[in-house]
Amino acid sequence: MFKDKVTHLLDKALNDRKDLFLVDFTIGTDNKIRVVLDGDKGVNLADCMEISRAIEHNLDREEEDFALEVTSAGAAAPLTMPRQYNKNLGRKLEVKTQDGKVEGVLTAADQNKIVLEWKAREPKPIGKGKHTVEKKQEIAFSQIIEAKVVLKF
Repeated sequence: MFKDKVTHLLDKALNDRKDLFLVDFTIGTDNKIRVVLDGDKGVNLADCMEISRAIEHNLDREEEDFALEVTSAGAAAPLTMPRQYNKNLGRKLEVKTQDGKVEGVLTAADQNKIVLEWKAREPKPIGKGKHTVEKKQEIAFSQIIEAKVVLKF
């Protein structure tokens, strides 16, 4: 009953904000509500406060005691949904698959796959030495174990 009410309030709040989307939502046995959001253009503090208020102001602590935490997915958090890849086009990703690890710039993403591009030094086909080659790899979402944005400082 409580979870259904919170879910309804969260769905309503996100329906009003089409640029935001849900990454994770849990309610613990002690009624600790945890909402993790992401957005097409990122998530700021005001976005978290808006969603938090939409939930909290419609619940009665006299009926049910609860704790509420609304956060953004965070820059270092793994990408878990296809929609998150679109906002990271042009950024460098580290992607772990069943076949190993690939690091490259995300150049395309759709509902089924992503495309990474990078440069590599390889031996010349004829003669000595190495030359730089452009690499490109399509990776289906079903093959991705974990993908993270590589942060530069």
